[in-house]
Amino acid sequence: MHTMNVARLGALAVLTASMTVFSVGCCGLAECKQQKEMKHVDNAEFYKDGKFDAAKAKDAYLSMIKKLGAPVYKRYLDDPDFLWAVDFNQGQFASFGMGGLFWVNNRDKQYFAHEIFLLPGQSIAEHRHLPTVDAKGPLQCKHESWQVRYGSVYGFSEVGEPNLDKYPEAKAMLAECQKPHMNCVHVEKWEADGQVHPLPKDETWHFMMGGPNGAIVSEYATYHDGNGLRFSCPNVKF
Repeated sequence: MHTMNVARLGALAVLTASMTVFSVGCCGLAECKQQKEMKHVDNAEFYKDGKFDAAKAKDAYLSMIKKLGAPVYKRYLDDPDFLWAVDFNQGQFASFGMGGLFWVNNRDKQYFAHEIFLLPGQSIAEHRHLPTVDAKGPLQCKHESWQVRYGSVYGFSEVGEPNLDKYPEAKAMLAECQKPHMNCVHVEKWEADGQVHPLPKDETWHFMMGGPNGAIVSEYATYHDGNGLRFSCPNVKF
């Protein structure tokens, strides 16, 4: 009898442990499904009389920053020009826009630091960087790397094997204005795991899309000269 009770207790312990592992790995099927699904915010909320409401957009980023558990620095609130938001002049901010700030952009020392904010399913306009010449002489094309700090992103590049179908949730969120002009064929999912992702090849097309909960991404780069910035989508303004 004692042996049978021990066996039952052992089986119960194994079952309990198995259930615990399952719950940690996937907090329920409904929640797992919800984590993978993405939905754009309401685009109409960011336009008033047909004009982009940058203040409303910045409020949305500040709300996201708080939800992701990132610090909201005093400078974000006190300096109205420090944290900015753009819709690339396309009127599709929910799917085609970004927020950001420049920590530093030093031409003489050739370095640049940038924070990027993306709402869920929101894409930066596809772009690339070319060499330029200014009054001080020639400048190399901007080379950059990215580190996801909070949330997650999909990194798009023209370098790599075509695999967009591997990420149907990202494919479904692509901005309508971008689709006909896309050069990027390769996609990777980047998490806030401490990894740094470099641009695979200079002067190549690339962009990022915010994951299901949005994203905060740190960019490290050489000097950013706006004259070398090129967009694939017509009539984009930055």
